[in-house]
Amino acid sequence: MRDVVRESALAGRLVVWEESARDGAQAKTLMPGGFRVRLALEQGALFGADGPRHVVFAAGFPAVCAEEFEAVRQVAVEAEGHVSVAAVCRGALADVQQAVASVRGSTHARVMVVVPASEAMAQVMVHQGAREALARGVDLVKAARDLDDEVAVDVCLADASRADHLLMADAAGELTVAGAGTVILADTVGRQLPAEAAEMFARVSAASAAGTVLGSHLHNDLGLGLANTLQALRAGVRVVSSSWLGLAERSGMVATEQLLFLLAHAPDRVTKLLGTSHRADLWWRAPDLTRLPAIAALVSEQTGVPLTVTTPVVGTGVGTLSTGTPFVDPDLFQPYDPATLLGIEPRIVLTHLASTRVVTAVAARLGHRLDAAQSRAARAWVKARAFRTGRAVVDEHAFAAYLDGLTEHRTETTA
Repeated sequence: MRDVVRESALAGRLVVWEESARDGAQAKTLMPGGFRVRLALEQGALFGADGPRHVVFAAGFPAVCAEEFEAVRQVAVEAEGHVSVAAVCRGALADVQQAVASVRGSTHARVMVVVPASEAMAQVMVHQGAREALARGVDLVKAARDLDDEVAVDVCLADASRADHLLMADAAGELTVAGAGTVILADTVGRQLPAEAAEMFARVSAASAAGTVLGSHLHNDLGLGLANTLQALRAGVRVVSSSWLGLAERSGMVATEQLLFLLAHAPDRVTKLLGTSHRADLWWRAPDLTRLPAIAALVSEQTGVPLTVTTPVVGTGVGTLSTGTPFVDPDLFQPYDPATLLGIEPRIVLTHLASTRVVTAVAARLGHRLDAAQSRAARAWVKARAFRTGRAVVDEHAFAAYLDGLTEHRTETTA
């Protein structure tokens, strides 16, 4: 069996372990099988023919119910060859068997077995100590490989952020020898600070046996998921979990669109992000960033999770102009060009902060050419309208109606 994910990681290329269909369900969202297929295809298209080498699509948790099993199976069949499709399962033999069955026969298929790594999590999940739980994980990897040696097996060490580093390193080596493709360290409760994440990945990596491929799965409860993922990358990790719009349990996890954009939009700055000790060329094929806004919009529409004015990279505020100086020199007030990188064209928005230039530009777009006095009057109307309605953004239809009256009055006066 050829493990393209492991190959990519060992070659220093990035692999995104996409979790919005699986962990995203714990954000109280539900993606039907057909939508999961569409999302997998869209994400694979970011990388073209190299989709399976750059994307593991966690299609779901087959043990949830028969419908979930069928949804995972549908992705495995219909997204084959576009991404590497994975089924996720608990550390129980019956679950492993079910997960393997859900993806069997699909090219680049994978299963991920969740195994507790900390003492506290092991007692809750499997009523054993951490050492015993990890040893059981080794047995499950062997069992999965015996079931179907064409299905790659990965292990997620739950609650790694509170686990013993050396114990995890020993286990990671044993899991790899048993046939695990990657061993993912999870900050399951999103408690790590960046320095703690850096220490965990550095220590586990240094103490692990040669050939061990580590991954990250870092939650965002403290708002540090992306920062902690960068620490994992700086430590040499190349398999990193994320989800569209950050969908995951509680406060979510690293947002796929933010992670990909950050790592791909300015190749000359990647070394500053990752350090000089690791290869900075992350891609077999760099992602097509212009696809990010449309994919994010699809996920937002399906899940009901809104794209807001403050959502980075794909939010409604990206590319908008509403005040004087940014309108005059937009490049000075943005860190990148949304039109070039994301295909998001600049859009002027009327708010109570609008300058005369902004008001005049919007009026021109609506077919009205204003003189100086009319521009001042229109600006005053926009500001008053915003405060009267209690909403910063002024509806352009209302503004157009006002302009019709304003210019009609001018025509009558001049006549």
